[in-house]
Amino acid sequence: MIDPYDIIGVARDANTASIKAAYRRRAKTAHPDSGGDVETFARLKAAYELLLDPVRRKVYDDTGYDPELADTKDLKGLMVLEKLINEVILDEREPGSFDPIATIRRKLTNEIVNARFHIMEMERHRARIRNHMDRVGKRPSADVFGSMLRARSDAIADAIEKAEAQIKDIEQAYGMLDGYSYDVEVEIETRNAAE
Repeated sequence: MIDPYDIIGVARDANTASIKAAYRRRAKTAHPDSGGDVETFARLKAAYELLLDPVRRKVYDDTGYDPELADTKDLKGLMVLEKLINEVILDEREPGSFDPIATIRRKLTNEIVNARFHIMEMERHRARIRNHMDRVGKRPSADVFGSMLRARSDAIADAIEKAEAQIKDIEQAYGMLDGYSYDVEVEIETRNAAE
């Protein structure tokens, strides 16, 4: 994630006047008319707008997330996590009685395994189609059958590419959970039995 405080060059508790002053200093050199980079200036402006908006700033401070400043791959990872976070929120078990982070990690691992298995199956089907294509004698005029097989092969190749992109998104989401831990309460009965 991109840190707007770092981009502007202010502390997390900076007031509006400090943010404006720091923005003006950075904008002088970052602006494209002053020889700066268009992309860098756009990020500077987005960070400035976020920090001046009290609602967006609070959301960012609470979550570390703002859609306008996030990397595309981070956004894709967040979308994967969002679905699983909703499942954790809807879980009827008492907070502290299970580890939601470990639960999400298991689900992400299962999704990766399932996607890889699906890719293997698609590759097997694609190989069979190619085998048929190699054995089909072509008609001198229109190759309808060959065209149909090629179209199926191309469609499978596209599906494989999408599944591989999905795996990358899931792996990004998994990496976003690095460093987290969760304290699970041990039930009193379990403690007494152990003693």
